[in-house]
Amino acid sequence: MSDPSPVISIVIADDHPIVRAGLKQAIETDPLLRVVAEATDGEVALALIRELQPAIAVLDIDMPKLDGLAVARAFRQQRLPVRIVFLTIHGEEDLFNAAMDLDAQAYLLKESALTEIVHGLRAVAAGQYYVSAPLTGYLVQHRTRAQRVTETTPGVSALTATERRILHLIAGGHATKEIAATLAISPRTVENHRSNMCQKLGLVGPHALMRFALQQKSEL
Repeated sequence: MSDPSPVISIVIADDHPIVRAGLKQAIETDPLLRVVAEATDGEVALALIRELQPAIAVLDIDMPKLDGLAVARAFRQQRLPVRIVFLTIHGEEDLFNAAMDLDAQAYLLKESALTEIVHGLRAVAAGQYYVSAPLTGYLVQHRTRAQRVTETTPGVSALTATERRILHLIAGGHATKEIAATLAISPRTVENHRSNMCQKLGLVGPHALMRFALQQKSEL
């Protein structure tokens, strides 16, 4: 006899108690889904995710202290293996793209979340994407944009061996001083390498190199 399917652990973060209660009730109609904790704001959510490392975090984008995007960004930087489902009242494309750029697997509008949440969570647990029906066009456009960026951006092959090793360490979450100590070079030299890599790769912005490193980790 095969082993039963494992229970999928979930943390819900939303500052509205009625929303949390409704989501939990809907989620737990499925015996393979279990809400292991609830958070009322982003700081509590991040602490619970760090402690419990659930399979999936359901994050309201608009929360006190830290919004859902900031929470996701923080645990992505810490490389916590948690999949993301965003909840929102907003249907704007720019906010959707910001969420998907953080490797979110699902994006649900609150108006339909109670009826979609179980299907969304099961899809995410299976490694698939799920978005509310009115936003499916955004997902297609986002994937097309990401593919174009990949096709036009120089890859890891443009880097020297030292730069690739530094990029690997960046992907592992190491700071400049840690990289310098590992490679027995000065922090200034590491910063010079970082600057050169950004120039070669056409990357702009304070976290662009980190995002590139995480995206390309399998090639490093």
